[in-house]
Amino acid sequence: MNSDFHLQSILVIDDDLELTEMLSTYLSGMGYKVQVRNDGEDGLSEAVSGRHYDLILLDVMMPKMDGFDVLKKLRASHSTPVLMLTARGDDYDRILGLEMGADDYLPKPFNHRELVARIKAIVRRHNLSSTGGAVEQDLFVNGIFLSPSSQLAKVDDVELTLTTTEFLILRLLMLNAAQRVTKEEISLKILGKPLQAFDRSIDMHVSNLRKKIGAVVVDEKIKTIRGVGYMLIVGSH
Repeated sequence: MNSDFHLQSILVIDDDLELTEMLSTYLSGMGYKVQVRNDGEDGLSEAVSGRHYDLILLDVMMPKMDGFDVLKKLRASHSTPVLMLTARGDDYDRILGLEMGADDYLPKPFNHRELVARIKAIVRRHNLSSTGGAVEQDLFVNGIFLSPSSQLAKVDDVELTLTTTEFLILRLLMLNAAQRVTKEEISLKILGKPLQAFDRSIDMHVSNLRKKIGAVVVDEKIKTIRGVGYMLIVGSH
C-alpha cells in the first residue's frame, strides 16, 4: 500500500505563528489534513486526546512546555511518529530528540519540498510497520520475537515498547541475522534518505533499541561492526 494515496493527518506543534500558518496552508494544499497548536501544553493535550494523527511536527523551543518535555510525555503512552523541528546549528537538540524517541529531525530553516519528502518517508515506514506488508512471517532470533502483522516485539517473552523506526531497524537486523547491515542500508531502507556525513541518527536509534533490549536481558544482541554498521547476533556467545 502506498501511503501517499490517502489523506494523512498531521499535528503541528510550534509557537511561530507565521510559520505554522504557512505550513498549514502549504501542507493542506498538498492534500494533508492539518491541526496546529502553538504551545507545548496545548500540543501535548491534542496529541494524546484520542484523535488519530499520522505524524507530529514538533518544535523544540516553545512556551509552557518545550518540545523535549512534550516528546517525553508523549512517548510514555503513544508511538505516533514525530519529526522534530530544530533551530540550533549544533547537534545537541537533534541528538537529544532522537534519544528521547523522535523518528527524525529537520533543522530550520528548511525547504518545503524536503519537509514533504521527510513526512512521506516517515508515514510510509509507519504504515509498513503497522501493516507488516503482505502476509509477513513472524521472526524469532536469539530470544527476540517480532511479529510485523501485530507490530509486537518481545525479548524473553517481555514486550518491548518501540518506536516505528526502532521496530523497523530491529526487523531489518533480524531478517539479516548474523550478517552485517551497513548504516547506509539502514538509512536508505528505514529512514528513506542517503546517509549523510556526521549524521548520527542511525547510531541513536540503535542505541535506544539496545537500551530497551538491555533492560530485559544482559547478553549482547546487536553487535557494532566498527566503521560499517551493525549485526544481530545469533545465539549466545
